[in-house]
Amino acid sequence: MTALVVIWGFAAKLTIEQGQQLLRIQKVYDNIVYPVSAAINELQTERFVSVSYLAWRTSSLRTDLQVQRRKTDAAAVLLTRLSEQARDETPPAMWDRAQDLIRQMDRLDILRGQIDDHRLTRLDAIEEYSTVVETAHQVYDRLMISPDIDIIEQTKALILITRSRELVSQQSALVLGAQASGRMTQDERDAFSGMVGKRRLLYQLGTSQLDAGLLKQYGALNSTPVYTSFVSLEDDVISRVRPGQPLPPEALAWPTTAQALTRQLTETTDAAADATAARAVPLAQSVLWDIGIVGGLGLAAVLATAFISFRFARTVTGELSILHRAAADLAGRRLPDLVRRLRRGEDVDVAAETPPMAQASGTVEIENLGRAFTSVQLTAIEAAVGQAELRKGVNKVFLNLARRSQSLLQRQLGMLDGLEKEINDPDLLERLFGVDHLTTRMRRHAEGLIILSGAVPGRGWRNPVRLYDVARAATEVVEDYLRVDVNMPHGYSLAGGSVTDVVHLLAELIENATVFSPPQTRVQVRGELVARGFAIEVEDRGLGIPPEELAHLNARLADPPEFDLADSDRLGLFVVGLLARRHNIRVSLRTSPYGGTSAVLLLPQEIVVENDTREPAVERLAQPETPPPALALTPPIGGAQDSLPRRVRQASLAPQLREERGDLFSSFQAGWQGAQEDS
Repeated sequence: MTALVVIWGFAAKLTIEQGQQLLRIQKVYDNIVYPVSAAINELQTERFVSVSYLAWRTSSLRTDLQVQRRKTDAAAVLLTRLSEQARDETPPAMWDRAQDLIRQMDRLDILRGQIDDHRLTRLDAIEEYSTVVETAHQVYDRLMISPDIDIIEQTKALILITRSRELVSQQSALVLGAQASGRMTQDERDAFSGMVGKRRLLYQLGTSQLDAGLLKQYGALNSTPVYTSFVSLEDDVISRVRPGQPLPPEALAWPTTAQALTRQLTETTDAAADATAARAVPLAQSVLWDIGIVGGLGLAAVLATAFISFRFARTVTGELSILHRAAADLAGRRLPDLVRRLRRGEDVDVAAETPPMAQASGTVEIENLGRAFTSVQLTAIEAAVGQAELRKGVNKVFLNLARRSQSLLQRQLGMLDGLEKEINDPDLLERLFGVDHLTTRMRRHAEGLIILSGAVPGRGWRNPVRLYDVARAATEVVEDYLRVDVNMPHGYSLAGGSVTDVVHLLAELIENATVFSPPQTRVQVRGELVARGFAIEVEDRGLGIPPEELAHLNARLADPPEFDLADSDRLGLFVVGLLARRHNIRVSLRTSPYGGTSAVLLLPQEIVVENDTREPAVERLAQPETPPPALALTPPIGGAQDSLPRRVRQASLAPQLREERGDLFSSFQAGWQGAQEDS
């Protein structure tokens, strides 16, 4: 009911506005179009007299010029006064151009002073006045206030003809100046040729768009002796006049012929404009009849619809309310709960979760709507189940690929271990250690895929491992480990079940710190016991992270979202978030005092174990005669030890973190000694 009333009111409003728009066209013509036309005529006349004065410079022409200037100023005053009366009815673009014309006419004194002082050539004076007249014609270009297509087309055609009349006036002024000197310059002849071509084109385009009634008037004009003589004179000037040569005798008849044609063009165009404006009146009257018909029939339809609507409103409202409650329950409770169950890995029976939402109703449309909601419900639940199955499949693919990669990498590490035992060349052994280190890092990335799939890496420890060794193990699998300084207390250990994940988590953060900081800076890994557990800080001295991005990353670490395959650039962030949530570890990023970024891990008390105060006794092993080559490490100078000692593969790790491959003691003899000295 309300919708019908609104539609009826809207239709009536549009119809009334259309009628008002057609009626106001006459006011715009009376107060804008006609005053602008008068201003154009006075400007054209002043241009003609000004060029005559520049050519002949007689006192009589000076007097005529002063009289014409007063007429032009009067036309400008009249345009200013009348345009204010039609300001509300005039389109904004047309109003702006009319005001531009008034401002330019107010500044004519500057141009007039240059003419009085003979500081302008005849051609320059013609161009200056033509610029002002062009602004007046642009007022006509915005005269598109009628919605009737026929009126718009005829108005455009008359504007083109008016512009061609302006070119006739420019030609007259140019030829008159040439008569004064008895010859044309090259610039004047070129300008005249351009004016002729442009005038004929505009006149032809304008008359070709007129309807039969208006075209008849211009057809009569084209057959008059004045028009044919003018065209003939144009051809004579173009074909016979040569720059610097005397004008032919025929050119003497130009001013009289051009003025006569201008006068006839003005009269014909004004008559055509009046006829076009008069066409809007019957259209407006027809629209007023339409207003009455639309109003009466619309009111009758509103009353009839009100009777029918109130009769069925109660029934339809009740049925829709029931359907609304069912849809709201689906969207607000059942579907979110189903998604949560699917994320937990539960199996869902689609048929049991999609009860029909349609109920028996006396309205066929309501029943169809209920069946449509039931179909939407089924589609949504099937899509959710399908997405869950797809995620499970993707996770299985991740897990399968990662397990295979792990197996191959483990075999590769075993082969490398055997080669390391057999090779004695220090340079070759150092390169082999580099491959070994690269393989270890590849295994970490394979473990990342396992973590993303929701599974747990196969490697693990039953007994607690010192946190210092955990940090060193994480550093071991980082590419640029030489830049990492580890400063951890030796009195605390990590529960064996959390070792693998914490090593991986720390490695991801240390890797980021080395990658996003200058190569000449150090990365600090520090740890200490705090009130709520054990805090580990990884600090770099890079460029840092913008505050907005830092807040976004912390939010994702605090509540890791579901893994998105499209966001593969942030795999490390996903892995860190999943591992932290698995062990109730809090990870946060902050700006360091050095401008870089600090990552702080808070290990809960449940997974931190305090060591025995008694230090284990470890026998110092004798140094071999030829120390094993270092893996991308610079040997110590003068016997001093670096923060990371000279080592062989995995020598810096605790015994329980090392790879068990054959004769482990003989392979890492030198490395174990260096690690014991650090501890």
